[in-house]
Amino acid sequence: MTIKVGDMLPSATFRVATADGPVPKSTDEIFKNKKVVLFAVPGAFTPTCHKNHLPSFIARADEIFAKGVSTIAVTAVNDPFVMEAWEKASNAGGKIVFLSDGNGDFAKEIGLSFDGSAAGLGLRSKRYSMLVDDGEVLVMNVEDVPSKADKTNADVLLTQF
Repeated sequence: MTIKVGDMLPSATFRVATADGPVPKSTDEIFKNKKVVLFAVPGAFTPTCHKNHLPSFIARADEIFAKGVSTIAVTAVNDPFVMEAWEKASNAGGKIVFLSDGNGDFAKEIGLSFDGSAAGLGLRSKRYSMLVDDGEVLVMNVEDVPSKADKTNADVLLTQF
């Protein structure tokens, strides 16, 4: 079953890179009593993700925060070391939290995983963006085509607050 507006996010654990190595971060730590923008990409450093999707959120972060959002986070089915490298390479300036869903557990749990094995990519997350308030999904956008970020970029999400 795919998550939808009005649903609560399931309990899950992401990994976040720190100076001391990867540490677990629960959905409660990320979403409880907070308004959060969460977006997912099929893969760090992939063309659409790296050149279009992530940059849209970096560029519009101040406007998103001005709407009462406390955290903007990106997740991908990549390990925390790849996510850390992507954070550094993207010059996110501390505006975006990079959450590793290394085994795709969160993507599967919310019904937004896909099998990219035919292209040698294995399990991946569909591209989406959502606005979450205290764990409840208020806005949900899912891209039809993995190579596009037309429905899920920051510009679109900002019109939905």
